[in-house]
Amino acid sequence: MIDFAGIRQVQMRIAAIQEQFGMPGGVPGMLFQKKLDSEIEKAKGVRSADAAAAHSDAARDAAPKALRAAGAKGKTEALPIADKPLADLVREASAKFGVDPKLVSAVAEVESGGNQNAVSGAGAVGIMQLMPETAAGLGVNPYDEKENVEGGAKYIKEMLDTFGGDVKKAVAAYNAGPQAVKDYGGVPPYRETQNYVNKVLDIYQ
Repeated sequence: MIDFAGIRQVQMRIAAIQEQFGMPGGVPGMLFQKKLDSEIEKAKGVRSADAAAAHSDAARDAAPKALRAAGAKGKTEALPIADKPLADLVREASAKFGVDPKLVSAVAEVESGGNQNAVSGAGAVGIMQLMPETAAGLGVNPYDEKENVEGGAKYIKEMLDTFGGDVKKAVAAYNAGPQAVKDYGGVPPYRETQNYVNKVLDIYQ
């Protein structure tokens, strides 16, 4: 580190000797001193400007990241279900069983239009259209809305696990049963099941 105080002391000593002997040319070292002071101030100004610019750049870079982080935390993906309480049930059930809530809601939409009072001619019950025996195997009461949605989410999860995460096969199995999907190595050639899979995937994707 440069000892500016020491330099100034030497300059002042030279100036005093020069004046003592009447040497012309003014006070030696003063031009150097002024130049030195000027350069020091410039250096300070540059450092301050650089620091301000760096701070501004950091703030500018950090702002979008902060906004993205806040958006990621605060954002709740819209589901294809108009009824908010039902959408909340779908999110809760999906989180409980580790399933994409959009997939569960797509199945619910195609199965019953989100109607817990829906009962099919075959006896499937509620929002997720659970057959009584399927509901019993899942340990849920299909006539209870919350349990019906949980049962559907749980069954979708089981089908996804059965078919290695293949959504198309899982959806087909939800409609036609896992054995039919295994027998045909994919979506069974049933018009009803094929139409069902297409409808669910159109909503899901």
